[in-house]
Amino acid sequence: MKKLIMTLITSLASALATAQTPVASISSPAKTLRVDVYLSAQGEPSYQVSYQGKALIADSALGFDLKNQPALAQGFAMVSAKTSKFDETWEQPWGEERLIRNHYNQLRVALREETGSRRKLDVVFRVYDQGVGFRYEFPKQDALTHIEILRELTEFNFTADHNAWWTPGQAGNQYEYLYQQTPISKMGLVHTPVTLKTAEGVYVALHEAALHNYSTMNVTGAADGKISATLVPSSKNQPLAVTLQAPAGTPWRTLQIENSATALITNYLTLNLNEPNKLGDVSWIKPAKYVGIWWELHLEKASWKSGPTHGATTANTKKYIDFAAQNGFAGVLVEGWNKGWDGEWWKPGGGNAFNFYTPTPDYDVKELARYAKEKGVYIIGHHETGAAIENYESQLDDAFKFLSAHGMRAVKTGYVETGEELVNGLYHHGQFYVQHAQRVIDKAAQHRIAVVAHETVKDTGERRTYPNIISREVARGQEYDAWSVDGGNPPNHTAILPFTRLLSGPMDFTPGAFELTLPSRPNNQVNTTLAKQLALYVVIYSPVQMASDLPEHYEAHPDAFQFIKDVAVDWETTKPLAGEIGEYIAVARKARKSDNWFVGALTNEQARSVTVKLDFLDAGKKYLARIYKDGATASFKTNPGSYEIEERVVNLGDEITVKLAPGGGCAISLIVQ
Repeated sequence: MKKLIMTLITSLASALATAQTPVASISSPAKTLRVDVYLSAQGEPSYQVSYQGKALIADSALGFDLKNQPALAQGFAMVSAKTSKFDETWEQPWGEERLIRNHYNQLRVALREETGSRRKLDVVFRVYDQGVGFRYEFPKQDALTHIEILRELTEFNFTADHNAWWTPGQAGNQYEYLYQQTPISKMGLVHTPVTLKTAEGVYVALHEAALHNYSTMNVTGAADGKISATLVPSSKNQPLAVTLQAPAGTPWRTLQIENSATALITNYLTLNLNEPNKLGDVSWIKPAKYVGIWWELHLEKASWKSGPTHGATTANTKKYIDFAAQNGFAGVLVEGWNKGWDGEWWKPGGGNAFNFYTPTPDYDVKELARYAKEKGVYIIGHHETGAAIENYESQLDDAFKFLSAHGMRAVKTGYVETGEELVNGLYHHGQFYVQHAQRVIDKAAQHRIAVVAHETVKDTGERRTYPNIISREVARGQEYDAWSVDGGNPPNHTAILPFTRLLSGPMDFTPGAFELTLPSRPNNQVNTTLAKQLALYVVIYSPVQMASDLPEHYEAHPDAFQFIKDVAVDWETTKPLAGEIGEYIAVARKARKSDNWFVGALTNEQARSVTVKLDFLDAGKKYLARIYKDGATASFKTNPGSYEIEERVVNLGDEITVKLAPGGGCAISLIVQ
């Protein structure tokens, strides 16, 4: 083995030496990862990455194409290469892991053009034992002050055409697509995170971190494992992607690298590359479970529009407030409460009719605020914009004052659109939209309001810096089970999400459906068992979890509903137990400020058995294990509502084996006795 590693290192050194230019290298703290940065004979900057002594990313370009200036791509000299070390453990105010270690070695390479205006560009690499992050920085300089980026030339050229899981990245459009699995060469333009698996069993998640004042990065696959960064342009007719003023920096380009799929779940590189909390005291941000006027709208039992079927009435909202108070839920989401829903708001320009501080006549917001407070519950506001951002921004001050005045501690935002572009013709997820999303976060923070964002830009770990951006959608959630023309999310969808989308951050998936065959929507059903719906509360992490179904459906199954009432949403630690992308997953999480644990396991369309080894429990304690599992004849197709509940006393070292039905799952609460 030592001989093999030495051969690989020698080959790498030989390849770099042929460039006949300086090479700057950095290894991770335990030397599992190595990055080499170098220049070609023409002064073209490149890098490569090796993992456990083997090349993972081959010669990959760095640089930019600029508007009205020569490209920042060649003619460079390496002025300096400075290394440093960093090691800290920081505490999340809320999250899937309370304490996170941030341990890396850093390399800062300063480049300067040898001729012409001698522009400067720095490239900064942070190398962890579990991955790599790098970013560009434009120092303050007379030769480059106003920067207009047409194209980022960053490459991620893998050494083979690895297997990949991805969703299509149409020009800045939404992320709500089913995942596809192909070689890199068949990807085309895709969103990130994109997750890769090598033939040797190495897993890599390619994404970005700390996306601020910049365009979203998609990536494009090509032959032989080559991947290139593709920034979302301003619009269909404007190729300009980013405008910056030096000094400035880009988001981090990230590679999370592990030897198992499950290890990716607790890889916190993206969070670590974001700046610490800038909001100060955030004790007002409270993870919580909620219910609301939502699923009945998707089932067309009620409507967002005014009239006899209007869902957001005073009486209906009080019904949900009562249900929340009786069952320990903190919030009640109300959609369709404000003016603007009666037109075709989802079409271009339709969102301009929305008013964010004027309720409909049948929604008495003052009375509901009083009633909710009396019951110990708060209303969650809803701001659907129809992608008419200027209309929303013109009302931001009044909208958030309205929320605050009526005791609404959280708001769900939405940006539904029918095409690739926003109402103003700019692309969704370009720099303009990223800036807008930050303005909403900032305004919400001023009023101590948490944001749950739908149809928004992807998560890149900003929750560390701005903990009030508490969750997002940014993938196909459970709403697709109610009305999508393809029959809803297939059983493997929730076995893919933990290894792809969820690597970027929390997801407001809205689980909890108990009526799975959807009699009011005969062409659709929820393609899971009831037990799998319970498992989703543990498998799909979010500090705000919805019990999405109608109150009467929960009242018909009080024994199963007990798990939703019991399960935590804020965690001390997370322990992935087993899983493979698109096949199955089992996860254990320990509730924060508690000794109780919760376990979720689920499968794709294939039945299988999963053994949960309770080696994570505390020694010397006994736990009551309440096991919510698929019934003997359960199947997502033919008998989704069949479940069983078993109880037993367990302790450290015991095992629980459960059979997962096709499209099924299992949820376990482990309560200290």
